[in-house]
Amino acid sequence: MKKVVIISASDSELEIMNEVRKILDEFGVESEITISSAHRSPERTKEIVVDAQTSGVKVIICGAGLAAHLAGVVAAHFPLPVIGIPLGGGPLKGQDALLATLQMPSGIPVATVGIDNAKNAGLLAVQILATSDPALEKKMVDYKNKLSISIEEKAAKLQELGVEGYLSSKK
Repeated sequence: MKKVVIISASDSELEIMNEVRKILDEFGVESEITISSAHRSPERTKEIVVDAQTSGVKVIICGAGLAAHLAGVVAAHFPLPVIGIPLGGGPLKGQDALLATLQMPSGIPVATVGIDNAKNAGLLAVQILATSDPALEKKMVDYKNKLSISIEEKAAKLQELGVEGYLSSKK
């Protein structure tokens, strides 16, 4: 049963939004990805939300650029967590999308990650789901332990090689 729905505002952002799916797959979380626009297909967007609610979806992740109203529209209709990914591009390089996704009216929260940061959106969805799934929580603990080990290994290598040696070894 899908637990997360991923909505891309257009097909031009699908490559970024697919990164969310990859993270969810890595953790064994079933998801579905689709395309819908708050402005160009508002009825379709609402239908996706209604279907998500009736089929047991726990989190919806939306990615949109420019005016970036998709996550807010979804959050207005969905009673569970909505994560917004402001997408870059356009003349303001995603700054407009970031502010639009962050500045939601009182009572309609949207958890917002950084511009184009699909990976963090996927990880946040996993963390939300892990609050009621001990096996998923264990996977998240293991993931964070691997991050820590990676940093410790890099720090040891830096200590051993010095800055110049470390940087040249990365080339």
